Amino acid sequence: MGFEAADVSTFIDRQAIAARVAELGAQLTKDYQGKALTLVGIMKGSVFFLTDLARAVDLPLTVELLGVSSYQGGTETTGEVRITSDLTKPMADKHIVIVEDIIDTGLTMKFLLENFAARHPASVKVCALLEKPARARVKVPIDYKGFVIEDKFVVGYGLDFDEKYRNLPYIGVMKGT
Repeated sequence: MGFEAADVSTFIDRQAIAARVAELGAQLTKDYQGKALTLVGIMKGSVFFLTDLARAVDLPLTVELLGVSSYQGGTETTGEVRITSDLTKPMADKHIVIVEDIIDTGLTMKFLLENFAARHPASVKVCALLEKPARARVKVPIDYKGFVIEDKFVVGYGLDFDEKYRNLPYIGVMKGT
C-alpha cells in the first residue's frame, strides 16, 4: 500500500515509524493518566504523525490544529515564523502536547512555546517525530522524540518538498540532496 517515488530513497521505513509511534503513544498514555490531554498538531506536516499518535494514546483526548509557517517553498527556512491558522478553542488550564513533524533550527518551536505560554495552559510539552540537531540554532525541549536524524532533507509521512511527497508512507531522502 502506498506509492514509491523514483526520486526518493527510503530513510525510515513505515514499520519503524509505526513501532516508534506506538511507543510514544504508550508513554503519553502513562504520563497523562487522569489528565485532560490536548494534542495540538502543527499543520500541515504533523497531520499524518498526529493522526497515528492520537490513535496510539489509550486515553480520552482532544485534538487541535495550528497552522504555522517559516518556509516559502524550497528547502530553507525564512527564519520568520508566522501563524497561518489559529486554534479554535482556548488553551487555558489544559495539558497541551505540541505535535510537530520535525525540529531542525528550533526557531518554530521556540516561537510556539512562547505563544502557548501566553495562552496559560496547565502544562505544555513537545512531541516531535524527528529532531535534526545539526541544524539547531536554538535549543528547545523535546519531551517525546521519535528519531534523531542527520542533516538530510527528508520527505514523506507528512514532510514535503514544495507541497509534494507528504503522502509517502515512509520518510525518505530526495536523491541529489
